[in-house]
Amino acid sequence: MNTRTRVLTGTALAVALGAGTFGAVSASAAQSESAPAAAQAASSKKDDDRNFTTSTHLTVDAASRAAQAALEAAEKEGQKVTVAVVDRNGNTLVTLRGDGAGPQSYESAQRKAYTAVSWNAPTSVLAGRLAQTPNLKDIPGTLFLGGGTPVQAKGAPVAGIGVAGAPSGDLDEKFAKVGADSLTN
Repeated sequence: MNTRTRVLTGTALAVALGAGTFGAVSASAAQSESAPAAAQAASSKKDDDRNFTTSTHLTVDAASRAAQAALEAAEKEGQKVTVAVVDRNGNTLVTLRGDGAGPQSYESAQRKAYTAVSWNAPTSVLAGRLAQTPNLKDIPGTLFLGGGTPVQAKGAPVAGIGVAGAPSGDLDEKFAKVGADSLTN
């Protein structure tokens, strides 16, 4: 080999060794820097667990099935009703207005569902509380008439089902209960 080739080969070898050494040192430094970062991330995860909670929500599919079950139960008895299902926050997921249901039944069903989930109790029970606390009826969006029932998961309200349009709150609530029961069967 001539001198020029030896110099070029030596230089190439030195560059390769230098790059390898630099890479090893960089990787080692990155590892030592990432260890505190990993510990900090684990600590942050624990903080997140204290600051946030997980909750159960009713799916739109389940809400649709429950509303349909309630509507079918009413239709079997010749009743023309509207069924509303709201989520745990009172937001409407599904409203089904049956054939021939009165125009007032739409809003009434939603308000009954909202009332049931808000207090985690059937609206017929809540209507009885008005004697002791008449101001309850002043809360916006509520309706203290029979026909609303809560849907629970592990004892906590996850939804409300409201039915309106039958001649009595007892019938409305009976149909709402059919909808709620359809979710556990």
